[in-house]
Amino acid sequence: MVDKRMEKSQAMERDSISTARMLSEALPHIQRHDGSIIVIKLGGHAMSSAEAMKSFARDIVLMHQCNLKPVIVHGGGPMIDEMLDKLKIPTKFIDGKRISTEETVEVVEMVLSGKVNKTIVQAINGQGGKAVGLSGKDADLLQCKQADIGLGMVGEPVYVNADVVHSLLENGFIPVIAPLGAGMNGETFNVNGDTAAGAIAGGLKADRLLLLTDVDGVKDKEGDVLTNLSADQVKAMTKNGVIAGGMIPKTQTALDAISSGVRAVVIMNGRAPNACLLELFTDYGAGSMIRK
Repeated sequence: MVDKRMEKSQAMERDSISTARMLSEALPHIQRHDGSIIVIKLGGHAMSSAEAMKSFARDIVLMHQCNLKPVIVHGGGPMIDEMLDKLKIPTKFIDGKRISTEETVEVVEMVLSGKVNKTIVQAINGQGGKAVGLSGKDADLLQCKQADIGLGMVGEPVYVNADVVHSLLENGFIPVIAPLGAGMNGETFNVNGDTAAGAIAGGLKADRLLLLTDVDGVKDKEGDVLTNLSADQVKAMTKNGVIAGGMIPKTQTALDAISSGVRAVVIMNGRAPNACLLELFTDYGAGSMIRK
């Protein structure tokens, strides 16, 4: 019995020493990112359970405590599909892309600006943060044109009103943004979450855009994750077919964001515990970083 207590005590001591070492090693990274704007695209993985949401929210509040300025842009596709099914509203797709009718967009707005957005806000506030929820329609934050008439009310960002986000950041708030766009004639547009995050990051000239996905990053032809890539390398890999399928729109979002003034974009697995902290505060990082 005594031996077991001693083993437990020694294990706890080792864990404490390891934690202290990790905190000490994080210092140069915290200093490097001091005051930096970090835009994070949050997908459904972190909202899959209450515990996952709580862990993500805790990481965001820790980043804010370290004087980083996190901005959250979220999706919510599975929740939208669930609500459309409940309301018996049929969904049509073209080449895997949802056709957004006016009726569909009403549901999208209800789910994203309502349930999903406020769930994230509440989780962050529950960890001691000061989160504020808004959508791209608020203060014309994300002005859009119709992306493709065949897809209906799907928006392509043409202007980002960064002032509203800067105002929130300067006053110590954590913006949580639903990917809806305002049309020039009062329309409401459904905007792809990655596209919205890239446009907002570009408008803010963010230091980092973290695209949290369900894959580990960009892989080479052998299937190994590439940790550092230039924009030219990404273009060449796409042309050669190494980057293909669902990774293409993500890397294109990265390229667009970089060309708009974002210093670096990281495509990473958001299901990994504390993924954002690993990327920002450790030597190892997480996922694939793309720079100019």
